[in-house]
Amino acid sequence: MRDGTLVEVLVELADTFTGDFDVIDFLHGLCGRCVDLLSVDAAAVLLTHPGGGLQVVAGADEQPSMVELFQTQVEEGPAVDAWRSGAPVSKPELAGAAGQWPRFAPEAFSAGFAAAHAMPMRLRNESIGVLSLLSKTPGELDTGSLRAAKAMVDVATIGLLQARLVRRHEVLIEQLQAALTSRVAIEQAKGFVAERLGLEMADAFAVLRAYARSNKRRLTEVATAVVGRAADVQDLFSRTH
Repeated sequence: MRDGTLVEVLVELADTFTGDFDVIDFLHGLCGRCVDLLSVDAAAVLLTHPGGGLQVVAGADEQPSMVELFQTQVEEGPAVDAWRSGAPVSKPELAGAAGQWPRFAPEAFSAGFAAAHAMPMRLRNESIGVLSLLSKTPGELDTGSLRAAKAMVDVATIGLLQARLVRRHEVLIEQLQAALTSRVAIEQAKGFVAERLGLEMADAFAVLRAYARSNKRRLTEVATAVVGRAADVQDLFSRTH
C-alpha cells in the first residue's frame, strides 16, 4: 500500500473524532478499511467487556456466520491471546493450529480461512480491545500490511480514549458498555429489516447504515427506532433497496 493511501486513511479516521462520534459506525469503518487495504479477507473489533473478557462490537462482514466465528475468539484464538499478552499474535497456518485453539482453528479453517492475526488496541497499560484479521491465504502479513494495521489500530485506540480523556475511568466503562448494548440493538434491527425487506443479514446492515448516514442520524439511534417500530423510520421500509 502506498504511503499516501495510508495517510489518507488515517486522516479519514481521525476526522471522525468529534465530541459525540458514533463509536459503532467508526469501528465498522475501521474494519472495512482493513479489508480494503490490507492483505486480509475479514476483520472485526472486539472490545473489552466491563465485566471482563471480550465481545465482538463491529465487523466488516455482518453475516451471522462471520459474527459467530469472531465471537468464538472471546474464549480462545489469536484475539484473546493478543488481548491478554498485549502483543500482536499471528498464526500463518491455521491448518495446524487445532492443538492450540481446538474450537477456533477448525471453525476458521472450515470457513475458508488459512491464516489469522490479531492486533491489541492498547495504550500504555490500558487495553480496550483487539483488531482481529483473517486471511484466506496462508502466510504472515507483509511488512506494509503490518505497518498499516498498527497505524490504524493506534489511531482508533487513541481516538476512543481521547474522547474520554477528561472524564473518569467509570465514564469510559459506561460508554464502552453503551457500545456493547448498541450492538444488541443493531443485531435486532438487522433481523427485523432482513425479514421485512427479504434481505440477507449483511445487506440489511448496509441498508441500516446507509439510511442513518443519509438522514444524518446515529446508527445506534436508527437501530433502536427500528426495534421500537418508531414512526420516524417507517420510510426505510418503503424505499427500494
